[in-house]
Amino acid sequence: MNDEEYWLALARAPRLKPINFLHLLNHFGSPRAIFEASSAERQVLKLSPYLTNYLQNPNWYLVEKDIQWLTQQSHHLLTLYDPNYPQILREIYDPPPLLFVKGDYSLLSSRQLAIVGTRRSTNEGKQIAWEFANALSHQGFSITSGMALGIDGASHWGALAATGKTIAVLGQGLDKIYPPQHQMLAKKIVQTGVLVSEFTPDTPIKREHFLRRNRIISGLSLGTLLIETPERSGALSTARCAIEQGREVFAVPGSIQNPLTKGCHQLIKDGAKLVEKLEDIIEELPSY
Repeated sequence: MNDEEYWLALARAPRLKPINFLHLLNHFGSPRAIFEASSAERQVLKLSPYLTNYLQNPNWYLVEKDIQWLTQQSHHLLTLYDPNYPQILREIYDPPPLLFVKGDYSLLSSRQLAIVGTRRSTNEGKQIAWEFANALSHQGFSITSGMALGIDGASHWGALAATGKTIAVLGQGLDKIYPPQHQMLAKKIVQTGVLVSEFTPDTPIKREHFLRRNRIISGLSLGTLLIETPERSGALSTARCAIEQGREVFAVPGSIQNPLTKGCHQLIKDGAKLVEKLEDIIEELPSY
């Protein structure tokens, strides 16, 4: 087995959260060392029975399927120890130990601005997202979002119409595209941008996975811009992640009678910067 296969094997350990994966790495030094450790060495960490059983009998069949996925064109794996792993993401509290990538992985280390918002956006909201993404792209930023319907999709399209540099962080394995309406968008992104996920290929679509991916959207970015975000929204969890990570948070206001902007207004009350024009964002971000 090579080192990459041990990383993949550990990624498939049942119910192993990223932070626990990192604790194992910090203790043993590498995934290979974790699997090769004796039972006595593992007992020091008081691992759960199901994790202990898995470490004794990893699923090499699924690892081989992952390796086969990686042999395809433009498919890549970046581990936390890889020099190409984006440094800005490595700095967050719980960085994903592995990143599965389809497209230009070098974009993951570019200057990024995240744009997120509701799936049930208005045409005006999507136009605003498209215009900000397009303008920021021309200013040298890669646009990062979650490829959801609504604001996310409009942001990706706006960047594609400019430099084409856009990053879509997915909440499932890269062997499937969700939502299915964005099949063409995904193909376009791979041509000049990148699709990325912390989840192994064949990982099913689950709500909790989308919440997990939000920390990656904000973690890759210098700041996060919210457009049309209601009081209860996945986009708000991305904003909370950005705040916890010490990143900038921006919000576009709207009508006080529009429920789709209630979340943006609350963020502004809590200290997010109100954004009306491109310069409102640029002046808050480092120039390097």
